[in-house]
Amino acid sequence: MKKFVLIMSIIFIFHSLSGSDIFIKRFDSVVKRVLAAVNEGDIEGLHKGFNKNVIEAFPMERSSLFFKDMSIKYGKIKRLGKPKVHDINHAVFPAYFERGILDIKIILDHDDLIAGLWFLPHTPEGEAPEKNGVTLSLPFKGEWLVLWGGDTEELNYHHNVPRQRYAFDFVVVDEKGRTHKGNGTRNEDYYAFGREILAPGDGIVTDVVTGVRDNKPGSMNPSLALGNVVFIQHSKNEVSVIAHLKNGSTQVKVGEKVKKGQVIGLCGNSGNSSEPHLHYHLQNTPVIQNGIGIKVFFDKVVVRDKGKKQVKKNYSPIKGEIVSPPK
Repeated sequence: MKKFVLIMSIIFIFHSLSGSDIFIKRFDSVVKRVLAAVNEGDIEGLHKGFNKNVIEAFPMERSSLFFKDMSIKYGKIKRLGKPKVHDINHAVFPAYFERGILDIKIILDHDDLIAGLWFLPHTPEGEAPEKNGVTLSLPFKGEWLVLWGGDTEELNYHHNVPRQRYAFDFVVVDEKGRTHKGNGTRNEDYYAFGREILAPGDGIVTDVVTGVRDNKPGSMNPSLALGNVVFIQHSKNEVSVIAHLKNGSTQVKVGEKVKKGQVIGLCGNSGNSSEPHLHYHLQNTPVIQNGIGIKVFFDKVVVRDKGKKQVKKNYSPIKGEIVSPPK
């Protein structure tokens, strides 16, 4: 398999090995300018970072009154907490004021100007188990390569996104490690495309997105980043997110009870995906943007290494492994 192949999966294309810090710094620099302007009462300076639409909606006089009232109530911003970067243009920073905590939500445009700025009641991190408590199986049949998976950024480019820190990307490869036949210009050239995707465990379907077109290989759709996706709630705080399904293939509906191993759709190339693959992660809530990732240990995994197969129980695969469920 070509080592340079990167699947830009699920919303978070900027969390590649080379890109995650760049975009975090992008938000850091903007929010620090906001912090300084708010603490110094420099509303004119703050406006210099706004785009035209925000300036029109939030003119100088209105801005001055708003920040004056906020300063009276909360005082100055003492420090910022660790940001939650939700997507390429959206981040939330906990701001610790002298008299309370607010969440600063920032939306940036393509010129790094502020296209949206909110000071919201602070939402504390929710609780999430360290690993799955319910029994889960690999969500497919046959052998797949773990393209991304593991506990570090080197193994898993999702790792800096809290809800996806333990996510997996799976592809299918041939004996030479290639993900496709021919020149790979069609989705049908890819071995993963159209493969059955299974429910990893018993549960209730909470969310389904359908109707998202499959991308042409090499093209991605960040506007509908999850693509065609199914959420399955296994317990109060364990929800599977199964993304990038083939358009028109989804076989379950919201509210439906599903069983482990039940076909829920076919592998596709919808959403923020550059080639057909399966994205899977477990989080603590069906509300995607509020999720905290949970490390998944599948009940039984067959790992093939140099032609030899080994069955591993309660196992979490890592990047580079060829894995399959036991027959």
